[in-house]
Amino acid sequence: MSNFTHFNEQGRAKMVDISEKKETERSALARSSVIVTEEIYHKITGNEIEKGDVLAVAQVAGVMAAKKTSDWIPMCHPLQLKGIDISFEWNIENNTYELQIDAFVKTKGSTGVEMEALTAASATALTIYDMCKAIDKGMVIGQTFLIEKKGGKSGDYYRSEKRNNNE
Repeated sequence: MSNFTHFNEQGRAKMVDISEKKETERSALARSSVIVTEEIYHKITGNEIEKGDVLAVAQVAGVMAAKKTSDWIPMCHPLQLKGIDISFEWNIENNTYELQIDAFVKTKGSTGVEMEALTAASATALTIYDMCKAIDKGMVIGQTFLIEKKGGKSGDYYRSEKRNNNE
């Protein structure tokens, strides 16, 4: 009935059968960010948030989220992840304090880890918001996007520089 891979013959959603796909190394890198006030920036970097070490807690949340992606996203396959790394970098310009979050996920399997990387970046940003919302609820979670993915049938993907400059 349909040529879409996520629909069955009745036109209803299904999880794609990947049993015939070759097992290969696959990785993905996703990015998100949180814009905070100067006060929150100083409290995070000075480890003065009452709930604890914001970046440590957010990092663990990102790792946990990557491992549980198939519980959040209905058509994602549960994957045995081989590595997850969440890193942070502060970008401070014109009195704007932006915490950039990069989530790298790797596996060896029959399907990619893009959704796991995107979920990890998103959960990390949400956790930072949760940890700091008592100080300011006006924080802004920035765009979340895939930077690169490697491996699999569709080949490698690298976000173009032009697209990055428009974000």
